[in-house]
Order: sequence, then C-alpha cells, then structure tokens
Amino acid sequence: MGSKIPTIHQSIAPKLQQSIAPMLRVLTYHRVANLQDSPNLNPQIISATPANFEKQMRFVAEKYHVVSMPQVLETIARKECLPRQSVLITFDDAYYDFGETAWPILKALDLPATVFVPTAYPDQPERAFWWDRLYRAFMNTSRIELRSTPIGILPLGDAKMRQQSLKRLQIYIKSIRHREAMALVDEICDKLDSEPLAHKSVLSWNELRQLAKEGVTLCAHTQTHPLMTQLSPEEVRQEVTGSQSDLQCEIGATLPIFCYPGGGHDDTVVKVLREEGFTLAFTTLKGQNDLRTADPLRLRRTNMTRRASLPIFRVKLMRWGAYLDRWRQKRRQQLQNRRVRP
Repeated sequence: MGSKIPTIHQSIAPKLQQSIAPMLRVLTYHRVANLQDSPNLNPQIISATPANFEKQMRFVAEKYHVVSMPQVLETIARKECLPRQSVLITFDDAYYDFGETAWPILKALDLPATVFVPTAYPDQPERAFWWDRLYRAFMNTSRIELRSTPIGILPLGDAKMRQQSLKRLQIYIKSIRHREAMALVDEICDKLDSEPLAHKSVLSWNELRQLAKEGVTLCAHTQTHPLMTQLSPEEVRQEVTGSQSDLQCEIGATLPIFCYPGGGHDDTVVKVLREEGFTLAFTTLKGQNDLRTADPLRLRRTNMTRRASLPIFRVKLMRWGAYLDRWRQKRRQQLQNRRVRP
C-alpha cells in the first residue's frame, strides 16, 4: 500500500454526511479554444469558444457564488453551509489553452478554478493524449479504409466516414484493458503513418507553478490518464499515488482531491482512493451534489461542450437541467454499449 497523504483534511470525509450544505454545482471544462486554433487536436475536447466561455463566466459571476476547492474543503471540515447557488469550476487534463485563454478570463472576473493534471504529460511535448493522436492519424491519412481492426474494416473515404470510424474505434478502446488499448492506438497510428504532434498540448511544470502562485488549485488526475476501471488494483494505486507524489514534488503542498479520467471508477478504485487518504473525488456522472448525502468520492459534475449557447448553459445550472443531463447520459451510454460490438 502506498504512503498516506499527510493533510489536515483527512477527517473531512466522515463529516461530509453530517454537513447541512446545500447543492453544489460543479462545472467541467477541458479546452477553451476556437476550432481553427489547433487543427491537429480532437475538436470534441473543446468545451467552449473563448467568446462563449467569457459569456458563461460573466453570467456565473453575476448570478452564482463561485467557490474555490479549498473553500469547499474548509466549509465541510467546519460543518458550515456553502453559500447559496454555489458553483465550482474545474478543468480536466491541463491543456495549454487553459493558461493562454481560460485563466485570463477567469482572473479578470476574480473567479477561482481547479485544474486536474495528468502528471506524466507536462514537459513531455512529444506525448499526446490517445484521442488526439487518433484524431490526427484519421484526419491526415491518405488511406481510404483501415483493415484488420478488432471492429472490422473502418472506411476513411471522406471526412464524415473518418469521423464515424473514429467514434466507433474510440468507444471500443474504452471497453478494453488499458495496456491493450494503448497498444492498439500505437498500431493504428503506425498503419496510418501519423506524424508526431508538432507542439505541446499540455501546460509545462513552470506554467503550472505560475498558475498555482496566481491562485489556481492543481489536483491529481493520474499520471498517464488511463480509464481506472481498465487497470489492475496495483496499477490503480500506482496511478493515484504517483500523480499525487508528482504534484507534491513539482508544486508543493497538494490537496487530497482526485478526478477520475474519463469518469472511470468502481468500488475497487474508490477503495484505493479511500485507503490512500483522498477526501474528494470527481466523476463524469452528471448532476448536482447535495453534500449532506453525496458520496464524497463520487461527486457529480456538469460537462460543458462547445454546443452550449448561453441559454443552454443557464439551463444546465438549474436543478431540473441537471436531471435532464443525467437522463441523456444514461441514454447515450446505452447506445454506445450497443455500438461497441464488432
């Protein structure tokens, strides 16, 4: 078993059930960018254009109470109530445009944010997330089809075919063991003669340190960004403790907070987090959190996509909007489970 995380917050988890805090809304972003800004990165990861993100944040600043991650922890520890209409803003994966685009907007509005960092990626510009690697390979290849894949022949004749084939492959990759999945990604990128990414996609450690000095909260998001449910318990523990250790080494004192890559978690994964002293963990399950009853290691969030206009954004922050999101997520998962079969 890895070493426990030394923190004054380790006693918070039992107190969470006793808290009388109201609902906590947690917003999830990945990238804030225009489509043309980074043509070699998967556009599905863009959560908002800079213009829409600024509109969303101005609305939140006016109508809601944006809380920081340390504030949430302290409030729970003291058994106090969060302010009404509390919103927590989070960013997954530490993409470089958080520092270039999202943070200047947040900083100008005096809004705190948390970034979940996959710690094997900073200062490794040759590394790229598997979904970005596949997108680049599919969109830039001259082939008209890809044969000998686990899900059959994948047509690549035009842009629409490539997008459909890529989506099928991504669903399949998420359904198999991580080592097998990454080997398949390497194999397909080789077959399609994919070139390495020409520039970094993730913030450097120096950039992350500067953001931390300016008030951004940095928390663990594993080292290599695997789906935790596709790992052995030993691998889960290494990813969890390794990412926390990396942050402590590079940044300094780090809160006992974790975010599951792709939302992948189960009882085994949650047990490891609990054993390693983590207090809060964030999923991709949609919805809001009543901190009197929520499982602190399975907190829900509201994922933002670039299709969300300001009216849609407003609805997502409402209680009934969260229920609608949950229903849509369940329906989408059912459809994906059918498509994953070859």
